[in-house]
Amino acid sequence: MPLSLRTVDTIPEARAVLATGQARYLGGGTLAVRAANEGDLSFDTLVRVADPSLGTVNVTGGRARLGASVTMSAILRHPELGDIAPAARAIGGPAVRTVATVGGNLFAPTPYGDFVVALLALGAVVETDGGTMALDEFLLLRGRFDGIVAAVEFALPATGTFRFAKVSRVKPKGLSVLSIAAVIETDADGTVTAARIALGCMADRPVRAEKAEAALMGAKLTPDGVAAAVVAVSHGIRPATDPIASKWYRREVLPVHFRRLLLG
Repeated sequence: MPLSLRTVDTIPEARAVLATGQARYLGGGTLAVRAANEGDLSFDTLVRVADPSLGTVNVTGGRARLGASVTMSAILRHPELGDIAPAARAIGGPAVRTVATVGGNLFAPTPYGDFVVALLALGAVVETDGGTMALDEFLLLRGRFDGIVAAVEFALPATGTFRFAKVSRVKPKGLSVLSIAAVIETDADGTVTAARIALGCMADRPVRAEKAEAALMGAKLTPDGVAAAVVAVSHGIRPATDPIASKWYRREVLPVHFRRLLLG
């Protein structure tokens, strides 16, 4: 079946094309083009939006807004996004990062989607053509989502508060055994005053480790201080078995890597 590409100027125009039922939205193409190459016959048209705002990074007032078409390479080049660069660098190799987009990563199934794990820890909100919602909420319904993502927005983490780790069998660009992102704030005494922790490959979507967050509050980042959080991080996880790793292995190694992340 021949595959055509349509380029339109606005998101509403793209929605009109998608409404035909035979089209699929094209961001960077790492998901849609692969699906076509693997014989997905559910669409015969790829539609992309040429609106330059979708590929724009805006950083102002301590907040960052990343257009849905912003690539991982663009994040790595941006001078004010250095703190979250490790999460963007975790996406494939250099060739993939030049096309992989923020918006596309929101829909990447496990074991992909490492950048979304970082966004979840950052408390990001998702801007769509139908409104704005917290990333937590978006991830719950993304399998049924029929809109178009325009951007994500989040508060920039204070220097030294963002932590990210990806575990893979093939370095530097292998698929994830697991990924962990955390924003942890401490006071002058080293006591944790705020914590947001997100896990990848521990469910059918990135999830928060809320029990671990609660266990860290008031603790110090020492071996004894993080012990309760290390135990709690596995609460409620539902890792899958896939060609990358078994659910047993993911469950076993999560506390090990989480402890390493906390202790730096």
